[in-house]
This record gives sequence, structure tokens and C-alpha cells, in this order.
Amino acid sequence: MEHAGFFDREGPFSLADVAAAAGADIATDAPADIQITDIRPLSDAAAGHVSFLDNKKYLPALHETTAVACFVHPDIVEKVPDNVIPLTTKQPYHAFARTLRLFYPSAMAPRMVRQRSDLVDPSAMLEDDVVIEAGAIIGPDVHIGSGSRIAAGAVIGGRVHIGRNSYIGAGATVCHALIGDHVIIHAGVRIGQDGFGFAMGPGGHEKVCQIGRVIIQDHVDIGANSTIDRGALSDTVIGEGSKIDNLVQIGHNVRIGRHCVIVAQCGISGSAQLGDFAIMGGQAGLVGHIKVGAGAQIAGASHVKNDVPPGARMGGTPARPFRQWAKEIATLSKLAGVKGRST
Repeated sequence: MEHAGFFDREGPFSLADVAAAAGADIATDAPADIQITDIRPLSDAAAGHVSFLDNKKYLPALHETTAVACFVHPDIVEKVPDNVIPLTTKQPYHAFARTLRLFYPSAMAPRMVRQRSDLVDPSAMLEDDVVIEAGAIIGPDVHIGSGSRIAAGAVIGGRVHIGRNSYIGAGATVCHALIGDHVIIHAGVRIGQDGFGFAMGPGGHEKVCQIGRVIIQDHVDIGANSTIDRGALSDTVIGEGSKIDNLVQIGHNVRIGRHCVIVAQCGISGSAQLGDFAIMGGQAGLVGHIKVGAGAQIAGASHVKNDVPPGARMGGTPARPFRQWAKEIATLSKLAGVKGRST
């Protein structure tokens, strides 16, 4: 069954209306009356979609996109392919934020829950043997598979799907998420809230709607008080069998592979990716938009700022190959020891 999505989309809008709402310029010879149906990332955009480019790292995606139009800085207009209409602005990310609000005005406010006396919305679909404990709230159009249990005080937001034999712990909140079978979500977990998305500038910080989802595949464990933000346009994905400890922060658009292990107090910035079977020790962190290869290991309290090849072992801040880091630590210890004896 196709999911209805979590946000109602307005439109379509003419290209001229989109450009006006975003504060962007459109060429006089461009087909201003062409209809725009949605805003999507360059990699996902299709006919009728508008996109944006705010980081030159994604220039290759601009040349491959099938978007009708794209918000770009005037400096790179000449690099826009002939099949894409450039919408020029000095702040493409701000234009993107304004266009999101045009298409998805409801994303700026949480979806309301229609309650009845037992706190389960009448439109929710619960299969056999589902247990809803006291005080749990089940929102509209929620689907919960057989054998799943929603513990006391948990809140399941509208249109969330939860598979079979899964467990949502006490006081957890789940919204804008599709959750698989045999998933364990411990007490106090927050899933599907806004990602930290702002178009920042000297005039203030403009909020960017977050209209993606969280996809949690089968057999995933998520520790107490961890947080997983929903995607901005694409989805945040937690791969099958991955194990996430307590107090872990996972930002928007992050993609975690299968059977990864992420230990307590790790932080993963937006759009970072972990390959299958990658491991992050406690208090490790990743900056945004980097890739950690399959089977890589990141030592505890290490901070990664560049891509990591598959199977690599990294440590330190900034993270570097483990042997190099260990030698540096040993050298510093020797120097400290010599200095200590001389005094």
C-alpha cells in the first residue's frame, strides 16, 4: 500500500509564482507559466520539479538532474545545463526555504491528534494482539502491526506506520516515521522531529521546513533518550539490524547502513552516511555530508571531518588513521615524560 505522506502539498504553482515567492530572478525568455509541482533535491528531482544548489560539491548532480528549474547563485549560472531553467539569487538556500513553505505550509506546525476517550484515534488501524498501555496516544491514520506494544505515555503521531512485533518504550514520541518489524525503541526516544535546518545569514536565521521522513528498517534497537531527526527533503534511514545506544543524536538526511553499531553520546550531522557494519565508539562525531565506508571503525571521542574508506580504523580529533594517531599520542607522552624529568 502506498503511504499517503505526512505533509499535504499545495500547488501546482507557475514558475513565475515560485520565483516571486523565493525572491529569485527568472530570465525574461524563460517559460514563466510552466507549472511546478514540487521541490526536490537535485538527485531526486523529476519533470515538474524545482531544485536548488548551494554547495559547489553538488555541481555534478546539477548536470545530471531532470529538474525543470534550479535556484543558483549568479556566479554559477553559466554552469547550469540547457535543460534546466536557472533561478538566480545570492542566497539559494534561503530561496529553497521559502519555496518549501510555499508548497508545504503545514510543515511549520505539528500535525494535530484527534483524540477520543481512550486516546486512540478512530482512524488508526491496529492489527490483532497490539497492546496499547495506559496513557499512550495513537494519532490519526496510524498503522500498527500485530504483536507490537506501545508502552505507557508514548505518543505516535499521525500516519506513522509501525510493523509487527515491535516495541515503543514509555514516554517515547514517534512522528513522520515508517518503522519495520522487530524494532525496539526504548524509553524517551524522539523520532521524526524537525531537523536542525536554517538558512543562516546576517539578517537572521530563516527556518527551513523539514518534509522528509524517518525510515527504520527491521531488527533495529534504539537506546533511551536518543533522537533521530526526519529528513529535510529526502529521508533519514536507519538500516536493518543496526544498534544505537543511549543519548545518540542523528541529524536530518543521515543514512545508516545495515548492522552498524553506534555507542552512547555519538553525534552524526546532517546528510552524513555510514556504510554497512560501521562502528562508532562513544562520544564520536561526524560532520555533515561525509561518507564512512563499510566496516570502518571510529574510536571513541574521535571527530571525523573527511570521508573514511571502507574498513579503515580512525581515531583522534580530527580523526586520522588509528596507527598514525597512536604514534602521535606515544610521541607526545615521551616528550611530556622527558620534560617532566628535566624539571
